Amino acid sequence: MTLLGGLALFLYGMEMMSKALELVAGDHMKSVLGKLTTNRFIGVLTGALVTAVIQSSSITTLLVVGFISAGLMSLAQAIPIIFGANVGTTITAQIVAFKVTDAAHLMIACGLLLGQLGKREHVKQYGWMLMGLGLVFFGMSLMSDAMKPLRSFQPFLDFMIRMESPWMGLLVSLLFTSLIQSSSATTGIVIVMASQGFITLPAGIALAFGANVGTCVTALLAAIGKPREAVRAALAHVLFNTLGVLIWYPAIDWLALVVTNLSPTAEHLTGMARLAEETPRQIANAHTIFNVLNTVLFLPFVQPFTALVSRLLPDRKDPVGMDAAMPVRTAIHLSEALLITPALALDAVRRELKSMGMRVALMLHDTMPLMLHGDNESLRELDRRKAVIDLQHRQIIHYLGQINQTPMLQEDSQDLLGLVRVANALENVGDVIGTYFVNLGEQRIRKQITIPPESAQRIRATQGEIIKSIHLVLEAYLKHDQDALNKLTDIWQALERLFADDSDQLLQRLSESKSEQLDIYHLEMDILDRLGRIQSLVGTIFNQAKAIQQNYRFSAGGVLFIRS
Repeated sequence: MTLLGGLALFLYGMEMMSKALELVAGDHMKSVLGKLTTNRFIGVLTGALVTAVIQSSSITTLLVVGFISAGLMSLAQAIPIIFGANVGTTITAQIVAFKVTDAAHLMIACGLLLGQLGKREHVKQYGWMLMGLGLVFFGMSLMSDAMKPLRSFQPFLDFMIRMESPWMGLLVSLLFTSLIQSSSATTGIVIVMASQGFITLPAGIALAFGANVGTCVTALLAAIGKPREAVRAALAHVLFNTLGVLIWYPAIDWLALVVTNLSPTAEHLTGMARLAEETPRQIANAHTIFNVLNTVLFLPFVQPFTALVSRLLPDRKDPVGMDAAMPVRTAIHLSEALLITPALALDAVRRELKSMGMRVALMLHDTMPLMLHGDNESLRELDRRKAVIDLQHRQIIHYLGQINQTPMLQEDSQDLLGLVRVANALENVGDVIGTYFVNLGEQRIRKQITIPPESAQRIRATQGEIIKSIHLVLEAYLKHDQDALNKLTDIWQALERLFADDSDQLLQRLSESKSEQLDIYHLEMDILDRLGRIQSLVGTIFNQAKAIQQNYRFSAGGVLFIRS
């Protein structure tokens, strides 16, 4: 009972620590991953750093799968990150190998106080992280105490003797890691067993090898149904870990000799007591050395490794009979794999909103010629494009709802609400174009109205300025670009003058025109009214961008930003 309870606390502590680290490090991960280049060494360093922070190579691989699914990263960029993730995950084993279980109660108490009483969200998350780490050590202490009586329990000792077979240890560790989906937790449990003298160093190394292979299951499950490149990333993770174990498996005894010479010794002890004192640190060091050497070995062959994975999983051929009537693919950036880290998932929404905004701006650009001169068939094409925007909007809102169900920082919650408003504004612009402008175009055809060239030119000028404002407002809001915000203010003033001049011109011409020109006047006024409605919706996003300015200090380039 104590052993199971200790294991539960250990796993729960790992989960709590990982979740808190993901929340407080979300923006940092976003910055680090955003600076990726094709340089393989930077990729390895990035993978190691991110995994050391979030304490899970599986999560790092999930993020990589998500970035590939969103089209932000190629397979060649992803593979070095996967290599580095295995190095970063060894940090957990090194921490666990330090015997600081006596401080567990204090860490739990201090972490709880910070989590409950901290006024800033980041402070609270650091508290939960500290409490999670304390639970890890407390769970280790409980498991260690529960295992002591097993030293004289013959059936258990007989089982541990069978575990001395490297193949048996590797298989058991692989299955257990696949079940709990955490190689760090498996390695931690192996170190606890070693601290009681139940396993020798070679057996511990074999168990660590099995954990490395078992952790691939998470990435494989995450890649189901994803784009081909994302599935290849998961396969690369499996191949790298499996080939590494196969290469180093015959050298387990050599690796044990190396870490024995490198690790601290307890010469004042003998027998099982010395084994219990020395083996935990030796296993942690072997785990680190294995993953570092494996990365060094494979890193020069990233391109051949990429080619191998692509050969094993070739591109799918287009099904026979596929034609242009197939639905347009939307929401390509919204990967479910990113939902585990809200900050990165919100970034994916920003990219998708940029795509949606560009689609809306292009639709507006194409609308005016069709409305002024097109036929009914071409106007119906606008309705089809509106349906695509509606679909993209639904997918964005659904994805934001999924993000909202995960724990997140307060500022991320505020960002989420802002993104909902922006998505709704863009969708409403699409409705104005696809519904009202289409109706006006059909009215022009039905009444056989011809807009005078000078009026059409003024309408196009106003339309052009609105399109500029859509592009700039997306830059100002989504990228926090101060320069775009300043330019947008100037365009806003210019648009006010254009609307006023257009209205004056229409009134003047109406007073000079014959009665049959009344239909033209009403049509032009309706067009200007709908353009004004679009500008009002763009103003909603404009106000959001100005509100953000109060909470962010903008960089000169507008791409990087620092929370005030």
